[in-house]
Amino acid sequence: MTTHALRRRLAAAGLAGLLTVLASAGCAFGPPNEEDQGTPPKLPSPSVSSDSDDGGATVQVIAKRLTVPWGIAFLPDGSALITERDSGKILKLKSRGGSVAKPTTVQTIKQSVHDGEGGLLGIAVSPKYATDKTVFVYYSTAEDNRIAKLKLGGTPKPIVTGIPHASVHNGGALAFGPDGYLYAGTGDGTETSNAQDKSSLGGKILRMTTGGKPAPGNPFGDSLVYSYGHRNVQGLAWDRGKRLYATEFGQDRWDEVNLIKPGRNYGWPKAEGKSGNSAYTNPLETFKPSQASCSGAAISGSILVTGCLAGQRVYLMQLDGKGGILGAPQHTLDKQYGRLRAVVAAPDGTLWVSTSNKDGRGSPIGDDDRILRLVISGGNKVDKS
Repeated sequence: MTTHALRRRLAAAGLAGLLTVLASAGCAFGPPNEEDQGTPPKLPSPSVSSDSDDGGATVQVIAKRLTVPWGIAFLPDGSALITERDSGKILKLKSRGGSVAKPTTVQTIKQSVHDGEGGLLGIAVSPKYATDKTVFVYYSTAEDNRIAKLKLGGTPKPIVTGIPHASVHNGGALAFGPDGYLYAGTGDGTETSNAQDKSSLGGKILRMTTGGKPAPGNPFGDSLVYSYGHRNVQGLAWDRGKRLYATEFGQDRWDEVNLIKPGRNYGWPKAEGKSGNSAYTNPLETFKPSQASCSGAAISGSILVTGCLAGQRVYLMQLDGKGGILGAPQHTLDKQYGRLRAVVAAPDGTLWVSTSNKDGRGSPIGDDDRILRLVISGGNKVDKS
């Protein structure tokens, strides 16, 4: 699709100002405890840059020849940490104005075991990184999936173990919310009953302190479980109203984008997609798996952006500021870069998107896997209220 055609499509849907300056959430938190919540990391002031003169879409390849990049998280200096699922490496990448840069290997998580969809998955940077220098990783072992904390170059210290593990359905999303707590999206580990069992960590969204303890205010008392009834959660993103959205792989019928509320049951395996059963919370949006299989998620301005594997595209959804979606989702990058996994908002106001063509299900080219820098600019100003 040409940039002119994309601009017309986005403008018609009210999405033309996708990547204007990212506004801060304006949140304030109390003093953090050693193993409790913190405050959002202080990142460089965002700005928008683009090689396009017509307000259209620009995609720049900023890293090449990676091995199944899975998670991306930014340090306070604006550089990114990138996990490689199969190799177990944590890479560091500094974007140089959108030009191609060579990542450096920070360390290899030797405890990570690659098996099918398992390996080194999500990564999150401590909100207090400036003082504690701590990052968090989600990875597979031979027995389970687990979450660990570490200082780069140091030995990971597991804080949550026993998340169900299998060759597929390992989840892996990891991110700090605007409340300063750590959230993780898990899979059912191919045991569908895990999703409805609140004593299991599988098929859940978990909410915890930086010590791996249940966060205060969790809906089920002394439990990490924040929401349940999920099949395989791989993307987490918050809007300016602190609402949480998650992407979830369905089975054969529907992939889902969900608005996550504490204590809610999202239906799996009893329901896939929208259900008439009031016991289950319906998704905001559903997609046919062949057109989606969306993994990563990010919010820029009022736009929810997801990266899709089987669909080999990016979906753009206009949020209404009340926990809903306006109009029909739009999509771009269709089959231009292959399978797309991570999507994160960078400090400069762009989106970083990773390809996943070396994951055993794609058709890699010589430069795969790649990190893309996506800019879609021009048009209406995004409401920052």
